[in-house]
Amino acid sequence: MKAYIFPGQGAQFSGMGLPLYESSHLAKSLFEEANEILGFNITKIMFEGSVEDLKQTKVTQPAIFLHSVILAKVLGDRFQPAMVAGHSLGEFSALVANGALCFEDGLKLVSQRAQAMQKACDSSQGTMAAILGLENEIVEHICESVDGIVVAANYNCPGQLVISGAIDAIHAACDQLKEKGARRALVLPVGGAFHSPLMAPAKEQLADAIKNTAFYTPSCPIYQNVTALPVLNESEIKMNLISQLTAPVKWTQSIQQMISDGGNEFIEVGPGNVLQGLVRKINREMDAKAATIES
Repeated sequence: MKAYIFPGQGAQFSGMGLPLYESSHLAKSLFEEANEILGFNITKIMFEGSVEDLKQTKVTQPAIFLHSVILAKVLGDRFQPAMVAGHSLGEFSALVANGALCFEDGLKLVSQRAQAMQKACDSSQGTMAAILGLENEIVEHICESVDGIVVAANYNCPGQLVISGAIDAIHAACDQLKEKGARRALVLPVGGAFHSPLMAPAKEQLADAIKNTAFYTPSCPIYQNVTALPVLNESEIKMNLISQLTAPVKWTQSIQQMISDGGNEFIEVGPGNVLQGLVRKINREMDAKAATIES
């Protein structure tokens, strides 16, 4: 069974989406529609902008979303998912790709999400750190024992868990995790504490936008970050999307559940190849590859 997976923030690169724009009339029209919806020329930044240009919050999330969603649409009849999942931001791409959201509404929500998250970052001093080489339970226990806000945020693959929270608490947790034998405890160059309680203001802001957006019955189940379980119900999808901002991304658990439910061919739709690597680390026997317009 084919499982399509959609990347999140960090997958962006200069020139992303340009081959799609140049080779497909459909892609060109959708990119130009996106410029109108957003009110600025995001395609120019995607195609020609510097790494720094693409790091702007109002650009990064919509850019990755557009690359993923437009690629899925250009695939046309070749895009036949039995199941989908997206890493954090990628969940919105997955929901447009499987018909639960229309293109315009999905892009508007992603733009609002990015701006709400930036606002939350500006009002709190938070960061994230990648912890390598320790069991999840040890990392979780240390997070619970440290003073201040620090939580498990991204269960990326076995032995790779990202923690998120207040800067001082993150540094304290990293020191303790190194003592416990972590191979790496690396503070990440991110603007805030994503998927932690520090994103609560963004969650409240996004909740209203999601509640007021039309969602439809998807063509296949989406395995959502919050539960790692397949969902088809529109109301449940909405609630999980709202919870996602302050809850951990259960990526390992999602992929394991998809495999358990029959997924055996994982296709990454969008920029980069990070998710393909994570799938292979979660289960070495899985076939994981990139979606291409030639395939």
